[in-house]
Amino acid sequence: MKVLVVFALALAYASAGVPIEPRAVPIEPREVPIQPRAVPIIPRAVPIQPRLLPAVSSIEGRITNGQAAAEGQFPYQVGLSFASSSGSWWCGGSIIGNEWVLTAAHCTSGASAVTIYYDATVRTSPKLSHTVSSSNFIQHASYNSVVLRNDISLIKTPYVTYTSNIKNVPLPEVSSSYSTYAGQTAIASGYGKISDAATSVANHLNYMDATVITNTVCQGTYGSLIITSGVICIETVKSISTCNGDSGGPLVLASNGVLIGVTSFVSSAGCESNSPAGFTRTTYYRDWIKTNSGI
Repeated sequence: MKVLVVFALALAYASAGVPIEPRAVPIEPREVPIQPRAVPIIPRAVPIQPRLLPAVSSIEGRITNGQAAAEGQFPYQVGLSFASSSGSWWCGGSIIGNEWVLTAAHCTSGASAVTIYYDATVRTSPKLSHTVSSSNFIQHASYNSVVLRNDISLIKTPYVTYTSNIKNVPLPEVSSSYSTYAGQTAIASGYGKISDAATSVANHLNYMDATVITNTVCQGTYGSLIITSGVICIETVKSISTCNGDSGGPLVLASNGVLIGVTSFVSSAGCESNSPAGFTRTTYYRDWIKTNSGI
């Protein structure tokens, strides 16, 4: 799979007319004064959507080296079990309204149905669940799996009554300008793998705290073809990161609980590689969300 992703990215760069620097002669952009848009930053690492990481024996799991969530700590978190004619996979999502869940396009892509697990601190014991067909998916029309562009989807659900453990996460207000959030602490949660090498994994909702980094810093790892204004990145340290099973889950600002990202990709080198983790930037798609959901 990594080979396919690398090949696909190479084709994307070639078709875009982007010169690929020889690895034997690395060029530090800051040493050569050029217009940033004239020569895009060439990536040092290849991103991969967590859903596409090597499969483990179970779809259960947690964020690598994360902390166990307490009952009701993340009432907006849902688990998403997708089904298709070719198999099934697990993702996360965020409740943004009584009838709406926000997740990643690479989670809904190819699925025929999804079962939504609400209030599931223990993933296999949700307090409520609903199954809906793909006719209830609103996947971004311009989603591009090669360069991971527009990785965002909405799921229309049956009406859900809020409780202390089931409620929506606030979205950023619609605005003409937003903070980059760089330097601020954010919280990611989900049911992803406990480690890259895991063969048997936990069945508990977990979370991690991380610092948001600038897109310029993130481009130093993944390049400017991947890291665009629609992406937000966090730094990962001590092998703590989002991973397989966390796709589509929330990234919220620690200071006010506002949803600022949707889990999108990690490095193909692994979730414990300490490379930045990437998310779909919610503020960039605020108008799209409002247009398609009314929220």
